Amino acid sequence: MELQGQYDGHVEPGGAPARRELDALTITKMSVGPMDNNAYLLVCRRTGDALLIDAANDSERLADLLGHDAQRPRLRTIVTTHQHADHWQALGAVAGQTGCFTLAHPADADALPVPPDRLVEQGDTIELGESQLSVIHLRGHTPGSIALLYRDPNGHPHLFTGDSLFPGGVGKTSSPENFRSLIDDVENRIFAELPDDTWFYPGHGDDSTLGAERPKLAEWRERGW
Repeated sequence: MELQGQYDGHVEPGGAPARRELDALTITKMSVGPMDNNAYLLVCRRTGDALLIDAANDSERLADLLGHDAQRPRLRTIVTTHQHADHWQALGAVAGQTGCFTLAHPADADALPVPPDRLVEQGDTIELGESQLSVIHLRGHTPGSIALLYRDPNGHPHLFTGDSLFPGGVGKTSSPENFRSLIDDVENRIFAELPDDTWFYPGHGDDSTLGAERPKLAEWRERGW
């Protein structure tokens, strides 16, 4: 599959994926489906093991992203960031084709079309070849929404936020109570713990950094959505 040039965090719906090369991992971002969902393929450069964040749609394009030759990455794990249907339309197909494990938070697991092989909660670790991702539970967009954190030992952190954090605000919530829960978790579990150079990858649209968004936190809280 043809890739874009230099990675800048933007991909077009139905367009070419973009790949970021880190020392230990590659991160490939692709927009899939009618709701412009981002799917992220992380591959360990040493082992070839792969992890997919949100098999959202377009199972054939996701298969093409993995490749079809003998040297293609081995998809070991699919993590679903939350229960909303636009984030798992291809989950059953991709899991069935590859035989990989599926992971989700227990509070959202019952809504998924494939029962997760493993349930993950705040502070759990997910292995990816010779690297690890940490689970951050962000309550509010859905009860079981999670983010995944990769701390690059030779660079800045990388955070995959699902629909809980976007450039310009937190994800949609259904009540003032859920909004307060989400903004509190985003402030306390993300902004209070991670540096400004943390690059984050949302479930839709372009990427951003925590430093670019940090000055807006008070505005988001006052706005209430």
